Amino acid sequence: MTTLELSPSDDSWMTVCEESRLTPGRGMAALLPDGRQAAVFRDRAGRTYAIDNRDPFTGAQVLSRGLLGSAEGRPFVASPLLKQRFDLETGRCLDDDEVTVTVYPVRTV
Repeated sequence: MTTLELSPSDDSWMTVCEESRLTPGRGMAALLPDGRQAAVFRDRAGRTYAIDNRDPFTGAQVLSRGLLGSAEGRPFVASPLLKQRFDLETGRCLDDDEVTVTVYPVRTV
C-alpha cells in the first residue's frame, strides 16, 4: 500500500490517505493537526501537490474543490468561487502577484 504524506511543519510528516484514493484532476481536503486544512491534488501525470485549502480572497475552505489546469507549463488550481488561479508548486496567485497560499511538501511512502 502506497500512502501520501504531507509536511505541515518543518519537522513532521502526517499521513493523508492511500495514494490510490486521489482521483487525477480532482482535489481532496485534509485536516492538519493545528486545525488548518490542506488541499491535496494529483494531476493526470501522477504528480501530487498540497496547498492551503483556504481561498485568501473569500476566506472559504474551498481550493480542494477547484479545477486543475496549467498556464505556461505551470500547474494551477482555480478557486471554485472567484476563479483566481494558484500555482500548485509555489502557491503564488497567477491573477494577483501580491497574494500567495502556503505550499506543503508531499511524498509517497
